[in-house]
Amino acid sequence: MIQVKKEGVLLTKTLFPFEDEGVLNPAAIKESQFVHLFYRAVSQGNHSSIGYCKLDGPLSVVDRHKKSLLAPEFEYECQGMEDPRIVKIEDTYYLTYTAYDGINALGCLAISKDLIHFEKKGIIVPQISYAAFDQLAEESSPINQKYFRYNEHIGALESDKEKSLVWDKNVIFFPRKINGKFYFMHRIKPEIQIVVGVEDLENLTEAFYQDYFSHFNDYVVLTSKYDHEISYVGGGCPPIETDHGWLLIYHGVKDGLNGYVYSACAALLDLENPKEEIARLPYPLFKPELGWELKGEVNNVCFPSGAVVFEDTLYIYYGAADERIATASVSLSGLIKELLLYNKQDDK
Repeated sequence: MIQVKKEGVLLTKTLFPFEDEGVLNPAAIKESQFVHLFYRAVSQGNHSSIGYCKLDGPLSVVDRHKKSLLAPEFEYECQGMEDPRIVKIEDTYYLTYTAYDGINALGCLAISKDLIHFEKKGIIVPQISYAAFDQLAEESSPINQKYFRYNEHIGALESDKEKSLVWDKNVIFFPRKINGKFYFMHRIKPEIQIVVGVEDLENLTEAFYQDYFSHFNDYVVLTSKYDHEISYVGGGCPPIETDHGWLLIYHGVKDGLNGYVYSACAALLDLENPKEEIARLPYPLFKPELGWELKGEVNNVCFPSGAVVFEDTLYIYYGAADERIATASVSLSGLIKELLLYNKQDDK
């Protein structure tokens, strides 16, 4: 079993109004010896924006903004901007986040050339009703029955149901184009899906997604397999390219007597065809064990969302109990070696 070191709490909430309820789920990107964190900052009333801090090395905070770097501006994000992730593709940074309008939670994109000025590109996931999803997704083959449990909006007010869409979160780009095309993951509960081979993001039209949903099972990357992820899985950190495949740190969820438990998990995907799973750890990479992971705004949560590599050490930044940001570290080569012990081909 691979050994993971819990490095401790990195950021906590402050008295500044934009983050006085909590800080969590950061995006992370390394530039030289510095790490830039873009984190979810929560204010009174559970309204989220995106805060920023800069690290010298993986663990030392040297700059932290006293106000949001990015805040809601449009109707689709009026109730919050949540859970950012970031990658650099060629000369452009792609920051994805979940926009919440009070009814729907949908994946969005903002781009930047300098990590200071961001241009919002809007919602990039499908905007589809539950009824349309139900019809299209089962057009070619039956889908996981859990989709119906998680996506029906049973709790929605009658007046809101006509506005209710399938929630589509955890949008995460691969950090380079594959064969000259964009690839990104997203998550409609309870599985992780992938959008492959997009030449131009302007091509993500309603017609594109109608065709996508009509072959929905073909685009499921990960589904629940082990006990610690039995309820559902979701995206975590942007994939990290290694000689053996894309290293994917994701989150797995198990419903227990005391509610859901969120753990950090690890898998390998094929470099040229990341729809294909190569290997997966049969146990959590790490799970809630310490006080600041067990108790908070939401108990029992380790939610990985950003990762960087220094030499052979992988540093994973995660939301702890939905209230604070913590870091864990692990040997990158050791983790890959461990994953390869559980090659998916060996299951057959």
